[in-house]
Amino acid sequence: MAAVVQKNGMKPHVNGGLAHPHPHTTHHTHDHRVGVGVGVSDAYPLRGGSGCDVINSDVFIKQEVKQEDEDCDRVAGDDEPEIDIVINNVVCSFSVRCHLNLRQIALNGVNVEYRRENGMVTMKLRKPYTTASIWSSGKITCTGATSEEQSHVAARRFARLLQRLGFNTRFTNYRIVNVLGTCSMPFAIKINAFSEKHKPIAEYEPELHPGVTYKLKKPKATLKIFSTGSITVTAPSVLDVQQAIEHIYPLVLEFRKERSKEDEQLAEKRRGAANARKRTYSQMASTNKETDDEDDDDDDDDNDCVAAGDAWP
Repeated sequence: MAAVVQKNGMKPHVNGGLAHPHPHTTHHTHDHRVGVGVGVSDAYPLRGGSGCDVINSDVFIKQEVKQEDEDCDRVAGDDEPEIDIVINNVVCSFSVRCHLNLRQIALNGVNVEYRRENGMVTMKLRKPYTTASIWSSGKITCTGATSEEQSHVAARRFARLLQRLGFNTRFTNYRIVNVLGTCSMPFAIKINAFSEKHKPIAEYEPELHPGVTYKLKKPKATLKIFSTGSITVTAPSVLDVQQAIEHIYPLVLEFRKERSKEDEQLAEKRRGAANARKRTYSQMASTNKETDDEDDDDDDDDNDCVAAGDAWP
């Protein structure tokens, strides 16, 4: 523990006691507020008259604990920096277990586009902002969610909309297919040297793609590593994305380099574009808030009689 010197020149011991110039004239008492023994000396009388001056060791304890916490935070911050992982897209698939008339959906549905050449219908939701690809067989793929929870909510809302159009839908076979996440390292990366060292796993073809393709088997993930420090991860779940970033960080740390001005400008441009997309989504959600609230009330009434995998009324 670090010792703290008071203004009066007295230096405490480690256990909270005080060093006195006259040890034979020292008496000891106990401060019940702290539970630590405090040394008292006749050489330092109370200001009001006779007696002894009791020095509270609470000051020393608080200062020492605070200093230790600051040192630990500083060391942890230097060794393990925090890296923000942004989930850009969660893709899920499910089935309604009934034949769907795409022409009927296109004529009576809302926010629907009928792509006859592809044999499918695309339907969009405002909240959460997602898009569903619907086939006549009853299979549906939902994209655009930014979390696994949003993806599940959007899938059930698409199934509910199809039920309101007159189809006997049942929500089954739901699963997360793919998750796309991105992060930015606090440094640039020497991708040439990195790809040479990890050549069996890392593939770098600058004529085809500006980044290094790094494939992991456990967790199952594919990473795109760029010289600016940006990393794009594709994995089956959000947890796999996080584990892939934790796996690749010590490997790219070995090939770190200082960012150039061009890299900084490119990273700033990407952050600005991402923030612009978020603002656009939030504005669209706030503009149609009343309509979304009405849909939420209807969904809450139906939750009592509908469960995943059960027949819908």
